[in-house]
Amino acid sequence: QVQVVESGGGSVQAGGSLRLSCAASGNIYSAALMGWYRQAPGKDRELVAQITRKGTTDYADAVRGRFTISRDNAKNMIYLLMNSLKPEDTGVYYCKADLTVGTFPWTAENDYWGQGTQVTVSS
Repeated sequence: QVQVVESGGGSVQAGGSLRLSCAASGNIYSAALMGWYRQAPGKDRELVAQITRKGTTDYADAVRGRFTISRDNAKNMIYLLMNSLKPEDTGVYYCKADLTVGTFPWTAENDYWGQGTQVTVSS
């Protein structure tokens, strides 16, 4: 069974920082693209940042320069360091992982989502 679990959310004042972690576990053959999404109340889920296995990153315009995504391939983990947080960063942050699971050659590739972690930024 494959699990994707986020941690590190919480409440912080504007201008503060938080670091989120996401761990993928189970019978994982390989992990490709992994990323962070967020959903604010009443809004659609949106991409925050994503990172390839080789370390190529992509950020939403709203967070570029404030957030940094990184990953540890050996542990199938990604991180999101969030600095200079703003009230509009408030939402549930989800981790998505493009995983190939199983034992070669009986493998299958799918997207897996975590349950989400709440980030609240007060003004």
